[in-house]
Amino acid sequence: MNNRKAIRYAIYAALLYAISTPFSKLLMSQITPMFMAGLLYLGAAIGMSIVCIFTRGSEDKSKPFTRKDIPYLTAMVVLDILAPILLMTALYHSPSESVSLINNFEIVATSLIAFIVFKEKITPRLWIAIVLITVASILLSVSDTTSFSISPYSALALLACCCWGLENNCTRKLSYSEPAKIVIVKGFGSGTGSVIVALISGDRLHPSPYILPALLLGFIAYGLSIFAYVYAQRYIGAAKTSAFYALSPFIGALISIAVFPKIPSVLFVAAFAVMAAGTFLAIDKD
Repeated sequence: MNNRKAIRYAIYAALLYAISTPFSKLLMSQITPMFMAGLLYLGAAIGMSIVCIFTRGSEDKSKPFTRKDIPYLTAMVVLDILAPILLMTALYHSPSESVSLINNFEIVATSLIAFIVFKEKITPRLWIAIVLITVASILLSVSDTTSFSISPYSALALLACCCWGLENNCTRKLSYSEPAKIVIVKGFGSGTGSVIVALISGDRLHPSPYILPALLLGFIAYGLSIFAYVYAQRYIGAAKTSAFYALSPFIGALISIAVFPKIPSVLFVAAFAVMAAGTFLAIDKD
């Protein structure tokens, strides 16, 4: 796969994930945040397992996991238990359009971890983008402009982005393997873990017609999106894939405004503009 095709896969991943935030918000009227996190990942795993059954003859000739992959696999699953629980809790208590944009902080976390830990290159243009995206994320996190206090739920969304930033870099180390296999391991491991955490916390999931749509949303927004994301990472790296993936929060924010109609605040508009400038710079063609 050449770089141009890898970039297309990163954009496909962004488009698919964009629907997650607004429609998860809708489904959480009947499903608790922790169970929602689990169902999204279980839907991804179940869906990709079915896809693999019907496409076995054209399976990618990728290398199997080895013993040295165990730390990265373990970290990937644990971080994917923490991140969606944090994000769904933030989303349950916050406007979905703001949470969608805050998701772009994942670029900052992914790029900095890729730079510090894995020695990936960050261009001057991407450094400026990191600053702008951070400023926009802070603006979106302000709950009271008079005292400039930060919403605790926005802080949870930012923490979720940090978890996913580290997880993206762990997944990058596994991207030589079949992407569908990574989605399945990630989905069943993290989905089951989230359900266990929900049960321990006292949540209950009663039979509901909302469960199937939650699983389907997980397959589309998490399963197919992760599949495309891993393919892109294999060829253009974690930092650059995350940069192209940055289109997702803007699409998600626009869908959220359409699904939950209201006039955006001045602070949201300002943050949107700053975030857009940062994202434009993050999509570096160097």
